[in-house]
Amino acid sequence: MSDSTIENPLLRSQAYIGGEWVGDSSSNQKRVSTGRVSILNPATGALVAEVSDLGREDLLRAIQCAHQAFAPWRRLVAGQRAVLLRAWYDELIQNVELLAEIITLEQGKPITESIAEVRYAASFIEWFAEEAKRLYGEIVPPHLPDKRVLVTRQPVGVVATITPWNFPAAMIARKVAPALAAGCTVVAKPAPQTPLTALAMAVLAERAGIPAGVFNVVPTTDSEMAGEVLTGDVRVSKISFTGSTAVGKKLMQACAGNLKRLSLELGGNAPFLVFDDANLDEAVKGAVASKYRNAGQTCVCANRFLVHRSVAESFASKLAIEVRSLRVGNGMMRGVDQGPLINEAAVRKVESHIQDAISKGAQLVCGGNRHSLGGTYFSPTVLSHVDRTMLIAHEETFGPVAPIMTFENEAEAIELANDTRAGLAAYFYTQSYERFWRVSEALDYGIVGHNTGLISTEIAPFGGMKESGMGREGSRHGILDYTELKYICSQI
Repeated sequence: MSDSTIENPLLRSQAYIGGEWVGDSSSNQKRVSTGRVSILNPATGALVAEVSDLGREDLLRAIQCAHQAFAPWRRLVAGQRAVLLRAWYDELIQNVELLAEIITLEQGKPITESIAEVRYAASFIEWFAEEAKRLYGEIVPPHLPDKRVLVTRQPVGVVATITPWNFPAAMIARKVAPALAAGCTVVAKPAPQTPLTALAMAVLAERAGIPAGVFNVVPTTDSEMAGEVLTGDVRVSKISFTGSTAVGKKLMQACAGNLKRLSLELGGNAPFLVFDDANLDEAVKGAVASKYRNAGQTCVCANRFLVHRSVAESFASKLAIEVRSLRVGNGMMRGVDQGPLINEAAVRKVESHIQDAISKGAQLVCGGNRHSLGGTYFSPTVLSHVDRTMLIAHEETFGPVAPIMTFENEAEAIELANDTRAGLAAYFYTQSYERFWRVSEALDYGIVGHNTGLISTEIAPFGGMKESGMGREGSRHGILDYTELKYICSQI
């Protein structure tokens, strides 16, 4: 039996535009202009669903629907938008298992991770439902006796979101929730590999009473066309993108033509520093949580392990013990710790990084090969004796490989950690209070974890420095990028 026979009331194969499901073959549904694309389960290769594959005209229609919906949506008082967002949050919480099943079927991560992702996604919707009511302005002391000066925030307009496949629910929520809370409307383009999760979230938004045209989901495999349309259309006021640095730079260039607002969360190359005074057992626990979650396919996962030479051998040994115990398998099976990689290209990249490192002197501690399950499963891997001449020290692997490098002192550790154009996340373990302050301030990263491998939360600003992007998601700062400041000077 194929996955396409699953009974899940949230599963949709049509696009969601202007409050209508379009693209179904039934006679009472509107048709989209292009064909359909098969979504396959990376764990089994089985068909999950065939989804509408939209073209240029469909995307333009979605933009028009969002544009028409913007005026009435922005006119709602903040409390009204908050009620609707809270209802959407409630729908996610009531349907955690169903939405998690869709994530695992199309993305491959273990069902326990998918459940955690749904709850994480819901937390952003809940948070920004409240922030909608706290988008305060200012009354400024006037410069002249007969003047009054006010500063207000107003929504930027139509927002286009472009999200990746590794966290298909969380990335939607982190962008769409603050946009809607601020009074913007949204055209969401999910990753071609994982459109079903975004469409399921649209089902729940519709149930929650989000008005037609406020949230549109446009699945398409033609990412180049979508980028051209979204960046070129003046009705789109802002683009929020999570993905590779290379694509982010192209979007930035394309947006320059009409000075479109842009938020970018781009690639990472996160260092994980372990000092000689660290609690090694806790460091190993944090390393496993950071590195092997979602099979290493996260933008903030540790990509380089920088360990003090005096404890490097002990750390590698302890880490290998934990890594060997990780259970690899189909994410729908309870007890599985690591699912498959997203596709064959991802496996080849992991293999190339390992082969390059070994050819230059790295030593394989454990793993290092495709898993016996076949397909795109890959064994959790630990490498030692890694140095900065190797690709894995400079490129984001996006797979379950922990490369261990060594350092002699704190200054060298910081220099190694900052030796990258990426600046998204970094981690370090030390029990020294003084070192905590020195290292946390010296690391050129937007997010720093101290004695923890898990750092993401809706209450804190998520984003990077350098070529890891611009803008922040989450926290009270996360809604500001979806607003314009307006200064009003009134003479009395």
